[in-house]
Amino acid sequence: MILRCHAARGVASPPCDIISPVALEVESFRTQVDRILQNKSLKLTEGQRRLLSYLAEKSLAGEADDLKEYVIGVDAFGKPPSYDPRQESVVRMQVARLRQKLTDYYRTEGLGDPVLVGLPKGGFKMTFEPRPRAAEPPHPATPARRWALREIAGLAALAILVTAVALYFSTRPVRAALDATPWTPELQELWAPILNSNRPLVVCIATPTSGGSAAGTASGAFLLGQFLAPRKQHVLLTRGDLLSMPEIMMDNVVFIGPSSGNRQLQAVPVDQQISLEPDGIRNLKPRPGEPVFLSDRVSHNSQEIEESHALISHIPGLYGNGEILSLSGNQISSVMAAVQALTDPALARTLVARLKTADGAIPRYYQVVLKVKSMDDMPVDISYMFHRDLSGARTTTLARR
Repeated sequence: MILRCHAARGVASPPCDIISPVALEVESFRTQVDRILQNKSLKLTEGQRRLLSYLAEKSLAGEADDLKEYVIGVDAFGKPPSYDPRQESVVRMQVARLRQKLTDYYRTEGLGDPVLVGLPKGGFKMTFEPRPRAAEPPHPATPARRWALREIAGLAALAILVTAVALYFSTRPVRAALDATPWTPELQELWAPILNSNRPLVVCIATPTSGGSAAGTASGAFLLGQFLAPRKQHVLLTRGDLLSMPEIMMDNVVFIGPSSGNRQLQAVPVDQQISLEPDGIRNLKPRPGEPVFLSDRVSHNSQEIEESHALISHIPGLYGNGEILSLSGNQISSVMAAVQALTDPALARTLVARLKTADGAIPRYYQVVLKVKSMDDMPVDISYMFHRDLSGARTTTLARR
């Protein structure tokens, strides 16, 4: 048991309360919830704040195991008794966004917090765990463990990357003066659907499968950060393995890195005509004179020119709502080239000239293939190869508003 004494004026022996360790732990959990609620950088909406407070109290009271979507809608969001969760998905959407907000918090400002608050998928019960103490010195890595250690190192590097890019966006006033790329008519034409939208923008960084992929993603993410920071408010950062379908439905998404392993993007029902494969780019519907497959030629000699390919895909979001822009490639240089094509004024001018239709405008949705020559993982030549107009592509959309 723990004694907590309260100082009282004029009393020699202040009164003391006896507090059990369990009660003290619960108090620390509530303190952590308050810390998250008061964090301004998370930009929690009023609905998310109510939901976090409600689920935290229900979980700490042991009443969250049997929580139903209907009850949360009525109690936390003030829905009427006639509320039907099958017709209105506000609870599912807000729970998904809150789960993402908690993840964002603990990989940035909450890195040193003493309590980890989580909202596991598949239910509404929140978890509260004291942050683990530093682990004991690791045992020598056996051959069977080295692969796992490399994977962990890759994920750690990605977490650092996400944090660094988030800090880049947070210093927007300074970066705006230092890094603003000239805003040309071509850049305006390429980015208007995303930057002029009222939807939040999520920059999604591909989860690396190797050190090279992580480096390419890092370079592309920082380059895109330089470009977007002075031009778009409310930019959120996430990892590819944390991107959720509700985010794709509610936000605009820019995906950086190899997209072939991202099941959420692959689930968006758009009739794409070009796809990225592990060794190159597949032309699914080749026209006369076009190759069926464009193979990446990778050299192990750093002094030789390598040749790879980048794929830029601008497609509608889920149900035709919002925008998805994928800047993908298998190599560091190809990911960099895809980002440069949409952020460099000269490259953007060439791209817009190639994309323009007979009426003088570029398609709303499209795919573009670029050839990338590089040395030491840096693009030295980026050239247009071909593109597809996806504006009339078949999608399972609802009426666009």
